[in-house]
Amino acid sequence: MRVLALDVGSSSARVCPYDERGRDAGEAVRRTYSATHGRDGAAELDPNDLVRACEAVLDETGGGHDALAISCFWHSLLLLDSHDRPLTPVLLWQDRRAAARAEALATRLDPSEVHRRTGCFLHPSYWPAKLAWLKEAGQLATAERIVSFADYLFLRLTGELRTTLSTASGSGLLELRARRWDPELLDLLGIDEERLPPIGDEPEGRTFPPVADGACSNLGAGCVTCDRAALMVGTSGALRVLYEGEPDPRPGLFCYLLDERRVLDGGAVSDGGNLYAWLERTLRLESTESREPDAHGLTFLALLGGERSPGWNPRATGAIAGLTFETDATDLFQAALEGATYRLAEIADQLPETREVVATGHALLASPRWTQLCADVLGRPVTASGVPEGSARGAAAYVLERLGTEPEPAPLGRIYEPDPERTEIYAAARERQRQLYERLF
Repeated sequence: MRVLALDVGSSSARVCPYDERGRDAGEAVRRTYSATHGRDGAAELDPNDLVRACEAVLDETGGGHDALAISCFWHSLLLLDSHDRPLTPVLLWQDRRAAARAEALATRLDPSEVHRRTGCFLHPSYWPAKLAWLKEAGQLATAERIVSFADYLFLRLTGELRTTLSTASGSGLLELRARRWDPELLDLLGIDEERLPPIGDEPEGRTFPPVADGACSNLGAGCVTCDRAALMVGTSGALRVLYEGEPDPRPGLFCYLLDERRVLDGGAVSDGGNLYAWLERTLRLESTESREPDAHGLTFLALLGGERSPGWNPRATGAIAGLTFETDATDLFQAALEGATYRLAEIADQLPETREVVATGHALLASPRWTQLCADVLGRPVTASGVPEGSARGAAAYVLERLGTEPEPAPLGRIYEPDPERTEIYAAARERQRQLYERLF
């Protein structure tokens, strides 16, 4: 059996072939693209360009597969007309233009109750705020359908419109326990359920509906119990646990579904590999020396892309304190990476049941320095995943399960042990970062 896994991220689409045990069965094929960002907080992708990129990588593989599995980025929003043509760009989770609408919704609704029902927050990353913003702009009234890019891709590939529980649960509009679209939010937003895609994971021919990339990342890296977390840093970053059970959202953390029986708890940060790329582009360093922990004297609040976990403040932005004339580019580079890792550690504090941490995502797997920093900040061992494409393998494993085949355990790589002295230094620096956040926001 040969399964193709199409992994659609916010910066590239890639296809990876796997055999019946979830093992690599050939070379990956990749196409890259870039989102459009605006100073007003816009973060968009062209839906038809994305579809063409996906079709191109699929064409390059030459077919010959028994099933097509798809992993697709979470939290996107797209409006379609009566002929299923896009009326808007794909609005990404990074799009912050609905921040005022998120705040307005929080005055009309009980935010904690919305979180309890949906596992999501009244935040511009999610659909309720974005839909309220589109409604205010007059765009929602002309839309026949409201979908994610994952749903639109499946429609273009198969002619059928369908969404999975995992994709729907990342929208902020799904009632988790009932596994249905949330009636109270739909009523408030003035949306008929018929405008939303039906929920189901039945394949169309050999093509299975897309599963959300975050859930696939855990599945692909073998992080499928509460005591083993996946620490993922790709474009953004996250720490997640996947387990069998019923959803029970925790303060400051999201709660999504993989399917009918599995729940994904955790938190996400907006600054990950994109922060690293910004540092390289802005500082133009040819190389960076490794200095002693927190030796720069800076407090870097890594919220350049806005805040998600744990505070979910739609107005929060990045900040640096402690600058002097002695500060150089290497200081800024190190302070930024440390600051981003402190934000991930805040999420880890909310997952006390975690005993193992597995590092995944290109930004971490390509940087032993950053992975070691994570171990030192967290104060616990971090094991590098032996899976180069975690989300792709997770999508393949998800489909193989449905075809009655059990994938083999995910391989693991190097173990990074923490340095207790560094952990103590970083604990004090984390407290400075918390204090800076509290003063500003």
